[in-house]
Amino acid sequence: MTAGGLDRLRRRLLAWYGRNARPLPWRQTRDPYPIWVSEVMAQQTQIKTVVPYYHRFMNRFETVGHLAAADSQEVLKTWEGLGYYGRARNLHRAAQVVVDRWNGEIPDDWDQFHSLPGVGDYIASAVLSIAFGRPYAVVDGNVKRVLSRLQKIDIPVNGSGGHRAFQAAAQSLLDPSDSAMFNQAMMELGALICSPRTPKCDACPIRDFCLARKQGMVDLYPRREKRRPVPEYRIALGVVRKNGRVLITRRKPEGLLGGLWEFPGGKLLADEPPEQACARKIREAVNLEVEVTSKIARIRHAYTHFKIVADVFWCRYVSGRVRRNGPVAHQWIRVGEIDQYPFPGANHKFIPLLK
Repeated sequence: MTAGGLDRLRRRLLAWYGRNARPLPWRQTRDPYPIWVSEVMAQQTQIKTVVPYYHRFMNRFETVGHLAAADSQEVLKTWEGLGYYGRARNLHRAAQVVVDRWNGEIPDDWDQFHSLPGVGDYIASAVLSIAFGRPYAVVDGNVKRVLSRLQKIDIPVNGSGGHRAFQAAAQSLLDPSDSAMFNQAMMELGALICSPRTPKCDACPIRDFCLARKQGMVDLYPRREKRRPVPEYRIALGVVRKNGRVLITRRKPEGLLGGLWEFPGGKLLADEPPEQACARKIREAVNLEVEVTSKIARIRHAYTHFKIVADVFWCRYVSGRVRRNGPVAHQWIRVGEIDQYPFPGANHKFIPLLK
């Protein structure tokens, strides 16, 4: 693309963005903290889902200092339902580093900001460009889709090895004089116009530059690798009752759903009845003998890389004292107290039945 063509592309895109940008709450500020929070929340999550969580989170933790000083359980409870809880744990730890190392001032230096927990290339580019005007191109799923059609890039957008090519393509288009608006315009174009299945090409401000459109190949881009089928696991969970209370256990701080509370249970063995698996897994996990009394529900839930089908049972405590491997907490609580604790989304599919 010639220098003149690139200049026209930038002007058209920025003019379109000025007329069509959604009035999202974090777009009303250049304060890096709310921009950072919004970008972390928006990873792998639709914007319409993010907005109410963003308001709730910012009302609870108004500054990076408030977040740093918060208890981890309060952070997870505020994040509850948004998923990908590692994002919340990393954001909390990163806020503590910012307070300890830079007295609560979020750094505008790439190496410093990029060193924080949970801050990769995307988050660093987005926050530093939008909040501080640094000339770093943002590459998310929306931008990859725009670039793949615009330049007919044959590298799969979901492949592990093509990110560098997309990053270089984005950087070559970036308007360094207004990187904040240009990055947001590219992301907005992918979200509103250059959609995955039914792109609105006639409304696209840069359609005259799009190679896929010129050659009638828009439906062939972006290229994608075929994914393996997602495995599905059968599990059994037990709601153990004892003296008017039920047992909940907290997961280790790290890993999938780290720090959240749950009901004890686990995977079924081959051809094992779920009731039998429930009692066995409770015995193995928390050292209690229980009697499975009745079924509460069967739920289905999808995670990023697998699915579960869970049978959930009422169980009567028979004998034993809770013993677990490592310093992982447990509580005997009344069902009416359950909303005080952060639980995974799968548990919320049956928790209303307990009440």
